[in-house]
Amino acid sequence: MTFQDLNLSPAIMKALEETGYTSPTPIQEQAIPIALQNKDVLGCAQTGTGKTAAFTIPMLELIGKSKENDRKRKVRGLIVTPTRELAIQIGESFRAYGKFTKLNCVVIFGGVKQAKQTSALKNGADVIVATPGRLLDLMQQGYISLKDIEHFVLDEADRMLDMGFIHDVKKLLKVLPKKRQSLFFSATMAPDIIKLSNEILYQPTEVAVTPKSSTAEKINQSVYFVDKGNKRNLLLHILENPEINSVLVFTRTKHGADRVVKVLNKKNIKAAAIHGNKSQNARQKALGQFKDNSIRVLVATDIAARGIDIDELSYVINFELPNVAESYVHRIGRTGRAGADGTAIAFCDATEKPYLKSIEKLIKQKVDVVDGHPFPLVDVDAKIPPKQPRPKRHNNNKGGKNNGKRKYHKSKPNK
Repeated sequence: MTFQDLNLSPAIMKALEETGYTSPTPIQEQAIPIALQNKDVLGCAQTGTGKTAAFTIPMLELIGKSKENDRKRKVRGLIVTPTRELAIQIGESFRAYGKFTKLNCVVIFGGVKQAKQTSALKNGADVIVATPGRLLDLMQQGYISLKDIEHFVLDEADRMLDMGFIHDVKKLLKVLPKKRQSLFFSATMAPDIIKLSNEILYQPTEVAVTPKSSTAEKINQSVYFVDKGNKRNLLLHILENPEINSVLVFTRTKHGADRVVKVLNKKNIKAAAIHGNKSQNARQKALGQFKDNSIRVLVATDIAARGIDIDELSYVINFELPNVAESYVHRIGRTGRAGADGTAIAFCDATEKPYLKSIEKLIKQKVDVVDGHPFPLVDVDAKIPPKQPRPKRHNNNKGGKNNGKRKYHKSKPNK
């Protein structure tokens, strides 16, 4: 199949040809024809499979036709996504595919002043790409009305739940028109995701390009067992390989990301962090430097990494394993994109062995163990002892003025 076979409008075809698109990816080949029929879609696809185009292209086509019958500018399309980086990326894709249409897309997200966004909304929007919090905020202020929405997309639904946006999504569902097309995309399909999709979709067609909660087949996965205190040394050791010229490193916490960057910069390895404490400008700057190879290492937390779209990223290193197994799938999905090969390396200390076990259960495969490295875990088979409860302090002076504090007396000689 080619995009020509989809009978898209000349304006969209011209834009696709300009971007070099000729043949749709598997998720696009499955989802676009169904979406063009104005049917609901339940899509299971990993990051890097081309799912953004799978929902933006049919939305452009359908809204373009709708606008021919009603030329009044109103918000007809809404795409909700969990992070600002992903919102920006979707907005860029929408503008690229809709370059020769007259449709206007406005991207709104939190973490920045709202003035530019509200000004853009006042100029008129056919489609809004938004993160849930800022969307609800601007709706409450009267800048946005969803009463004319014809097409609704919930992207990265699993991450939406992980980040605690479920209540915001349900608030949106209450104000969206009942008569609408809904497209629901997620990299994993856990029971909670299925339950949410049932609340949003009407008789959906399910499309999937990989088994549920699977990892990309072309990603070479390995794990290094290492003591927690030696993870930084192991990272520096791995980065001695000159072939690893661009690597995305994941930590569980924002402070952890900053500490890794500090260690790398001290060793003259150019690195930057991207996480929730960074301003939007700082995050975009770091991402830009990583894309143009000004820095070698980008250190990220799970939330900030959503929306990082780099076609030729060969290496991902899990400096710390995620405590949610599905996050591992998202992390390593940053590499091996669009059919390319990728390498995912994990560091696992003694306390993280249960996380590794959960990951292997989810992806239904054992991750290859790398032996013989300079910083091995002292006893990889050692079991983590359970935390012992603290002994209770006995209060022998209840009700006294010392309030249970120990009182010392000078010893008296025996009479």
